[in-house]
Amino acid sequence: MARTSRRVPLDLRGLGRRPEMFRVTGGTRRAAAVERWLGADATELRAIARTWFERMRRCGDEVRELLHDGCPVACVADAPFAYVNVFKAHVNVGFFNGVALDDPTGLLVGSGKHMRHVKLRTGEPMDALALGALIEAANADIKARLDATA
Repeated sequence: MARTSRRVPLDLRGLGRRPEMFRVTGGTRRAAAVERWLGADATELRAIARTWFERMRRCGDEVRELLHDGCPVACVADAPFAYVNVFKAHVNVGFFNGVALDDPTGLLVGSGKHMRHVKLRTGEPMDALALGALIEAANADIKARLDATA
């Protein structure tokens, strides 16, 4: 007796245009773990990270935060848009959908499918206005992505 399978047709139109979204859980308005991380060291690199994470927090009342993979992450709802991390000789200010951001000054580095980051080193010049604009753009981008999936 031949086996027959019942196939259900799938409507795949539009799937390629749906924004991919990485999601996290547990974000709060102010996370104690993030506060501890930001205040852990009195180093110059940690101060740089603290400054830029504060900038992410100022994107609006809807910003939530948590530690993910050991570093502070800024989210809107459960969708992360930016993070900071400290390394031995530099700080990364990273963007989860950085590939989609307009970067006229060329600050972003990285070659991943979605993420990009800006490397900050002590004693090196840095375009604070351009980095602030990238943070604002990343926040606006994640809000638009959330609206598109609603």
